[in-house]
Amino acid sequence: MTLPFERYRAVISTERFLLELCDPKKTPKVPKDIRRQAAHLLRHYPTVFDMDTVAQRENSSIVPRYQVFSKEFL
Repeated sequence: MTLPFERYRAVISTERFLLELCDPKKTPKVPKDIRRQAAHLLRHYPTVFDMDTVAQRENSSIVPRYQVFSKEFL
């Protein structure tokens, strides 16, 4: 079973990965088609702001929100 903070971390880590794929300075040997695909995927990908907004709306009776969605886990 995946915990909420693990899902949060996976989404944020994936965003960072896709952003790095778009940057030729960080990933110099990546083909242009891959960069375009990464940029296309990022167009509607949830940002840290989006994830934090969802976290604020989430009411968890088991674990307080600040523990579940803490940036400490990143």
